[in-house]
Amino acid sequence: MPPSFDYLLKARKVICIGRNYAAHIKELNNATPKQPFFFLKPTSSIITPPASTPSIPSNTLNFPRYPITEDNKLSTFYSFHGLDSKTGANPSPIYIPQGVTVHHEVELALVVDDYLSNIPENVNIPIHDVISGVSLALDLTARNVQNEAKAKGLPWSIGKGFDTFLPISEFISKDKLSNTVDFQKSFDLKCSVNGQLRQNGNTGLMLNSMSKILQHISIMISLEPGDIVLTGTPAGVGELNPNDTINAELYQDGKLLTSMEYDCVQKPGPYVYKET
Repeated sequence: MPPSFDYLLKARKVICIGRNYAAHIKELNNATPKQPFFFLKPTSSIITPPASTPSIPSNTLNFPRYPITEDNKLSTFYSFHGLDSKTGANPSPIYIPQGVTVHHEVELALVVDDYLSNIPENVNIPIHDVISGVSLALDLTARNVQNEAKAKGLPWSIGKGFDTFLPISEFISKDKLSNTVDFQKSFDLKCSVNGQLRQNGNTGLMLNSMSKILQHISIMISLEPGDIVLTGTPAGVGELNPNDTINAELYQDGKLLTSMEYDCVQKPGPYVYKET
């Protein structure tokens, strides 16, 4: 059965938890937050593994799926033109914007299957009951753009939201997951660049559990069926450059659930990083 990406068509929003692994906080010299905090990534940053949907050509400058025509001369190149309306796929390489230091952050993504709103702090949410499944994601970050924004008290939106900055895997339905007592500790995340392992962490190392994450978000922003929640990244984040190849893997109880691979290329178009 081919990989399924149609769950992406149902995502109203993508919410990402920051600083949820102690070693990652330390490696970036950040302060540990007193409560969970989160940010949003636009759905226009979503891409899917090119190898997973060979019937849909990967969107590159040499093979654009959305060529510029006489009727539309505003753009020089579409780095996003929507998800495929039938499959939800958007196969593409990772585009590295000019002048930007791009870091990879591998994460477990929860796919919400219920309305979650104003849940009291003392409620322990049964995660397996409120998700439809999970997926594997890379929260790509324009680190120099983010660092400048933090230093000047500006929003992080650009640093997290460039086109192709949310590579994400096929959907893994919860009926394929083990609903173990140690569900929180059952997942392992790995990320390699050019064959070198950089990130290797277990979800049991989260500072805020999956239950706490969903509860905390719900008291400020209601979660809807189809929403995607990224749960934080373990230590080992590092830089991506044009011509790199990145591979990520998700395991549960030692069993490989999914993997994905992307090539990195220089982003075409007019953008060049400039200080704000």
